[in-house]
Amino acid sequence: MTVDVHSKDGSKVGSVELPGSVFGIEPNEHAMYLAVRAYLTNRRQGTHKTKTRSEVRGGGKKPFKQKGTGGARRGSSRSPLMPGGGIIFGPQPHPYHADLPIKVKRLARKSALSLRARENSVVVVEDFSMDKPRTKEVASVLSALNVGGRKVLMLLPQADTSIVLSARNIEGLTTFPADKISAYDVLNHGVLVIFKSALSTLEKSFGEEATGVEQ
Repeated sequence: MTVDVHSKDGSKVGSVELPGSVFGIEPNEHAMYLAVRAYLTNRRQGTHKTKTRSEVRGGGKKPFKQKGTGGARRGSSRSPLMPGGGIIFGPQPHPYHADLPIKVKRLARKSALSLRARENSVVVVEDFSMDKPRTKEVASVLSALNVGGRKVLMLLPQADTSIVLSARNIEGLTTFPADKISAYDVLNHGVLVIFKSALSTLEKSFGEEATGVEQ
């Protein structure tokens, strides 16, 4: 698939062929589903907790005398059957973890990228840099590319502090090095703005030398 290459002022300066092995496959919905589910599962902290009767404060004094009340003989006001008592079988902290085979992760990422390419939601821009962070400059680039106001994922060839700092205050815009994205990142954004040199970085991330590819 051939797409136009734009300068940061929005004008067309050429064209580039998107790697077919990354942007031209048949999207696999099940692989994308597995990748998104694993990503969201691994984000869960698992810190939810309720207190058992042994952890609730108080309850040291016997609430009422043993005999003569006509009621049950309860030894603590912190019984789960009493108001303010502990919780029976409540949630306790535990880790959430889901893992996927490397091939499934890669298939999910390729499927997500190919899906966005099919939707004509991939915009390639000439590489640019800034000597210091300027949010207004990045916002003007998005406006010139006609993607302002949309949820945009900007893929860089490598981490660029000035661009990252400039983009973080723009609502809906996320920046990532191209070789660090997940299928969830792609699917969670409607438009991909890719630096031209990031295309080769992205393609190489699927090779045998790729490491640290997340879900």
